[in-house]
Amino acid sequence: MLQCNCSIFGDEQSREAIVIDPGDEIESILEILRRYGLTVKAIVITHAHIDHIGGARLLKDATGAPVYMNLKDQELQRMLDVQASWLGMRPVPQVEIDAPAREGDTLLLGAEPFHVLHTPGHTQGSISLWIPSERKVVAGDTLFRGSIGRTDLPGGDGHQILRSIHDKLLPLPEDAIVIPGHGESTTIGREKRFNPFLEGVA
Repeated sequence: MLQCNCSIFGDEQSREAIVIDPGDEIESILEILRRYGLTVKAIVITHAHIDHIGGARLLKDATGAPVYMNLKDQELQRMLDVQASWLGMRPVPQVEIDAPAREGDTLLLGAEPFHVLHTPGHTQGSISLWIPSERKVVAGDTLFRGSIGRTDLPGGDGHQILRSIHDKLLPLPEDAIVIPGHGESTTIGREKRFNPFLEGVA
């Protein structure tokens, strides 16, 4: 309903995968995993809004993979029923978080590191994942093509999100591809030049 982007990264040698933000449509995710013969090693939640975490329990039940999330979003996670009521949705099953995703943590997919960047502002526990070998950053709802994440929901902070973008995302290479939580991908360089919300920030 909210058109969240779910990302699936697979390693050709180990046939392992990391799934980021399984909000819904779990059968579609499982079909992709089956098609490429992938086993899920980790499920990563960039933040605890229902459109990013809503399908995590079903995916965990189907794969047995551990779920990673920054624990500063635990209070928001406990409000999933409230979030569903805001949107007129049916409640989604709660998922147990197996491991924290903290600033400086690294997840390995095969030999390739996924670096956890704590990028609060959209929520207090928002994270982004920097994958240097792919020159890609999965930015959750922190940075979009031509926009930034909204900060008027519980846990949002407008000054904090700009500081996160300035300190953690803009120093990445200009050709780094930004995979946002919604909408089209972009690059760090494009957002530095054209994102109206970042004027005076870069």
